Amino acid sequence: MSLRTPLDRVRTLGKAEGVSYLVLLGIAMPLKYAAGMPMAVKVVGWAHGALFVVFGFVLLQAMFALKWSLGKAAMVFIATLIPFGPFVIDGRLLREAEE
Repeated sequence: MSLRTPLDRVRTLGKAEGVSYLVLLGIAMPLKYAAGMPMAVKVVGWAHGALFVVFGFVLLQAMFALKWSLGKAAMVFIATLIPFGPFVIDGRLLREAEE
């Protein structure tokens, strides 16, 4: 897991943000509503929020450094709003990087 290039940073932060989103939806939310543990959402929500903000900055940096179109950057951003989206877009970014 390298963070040397802007693309590496987007891919790594995207996967971390994606995992935090799945933990929030799949573990913390059920704990809050089924087990009465609202602290789970507070803790995981803060972590997910911080990762999401950092990902946004890293995506902007990559957009300018790699000369991505606004459409491509928007596609990557929108993928982070969908569960499992960051993992799908990561595969696409990896294939593009290998070409």
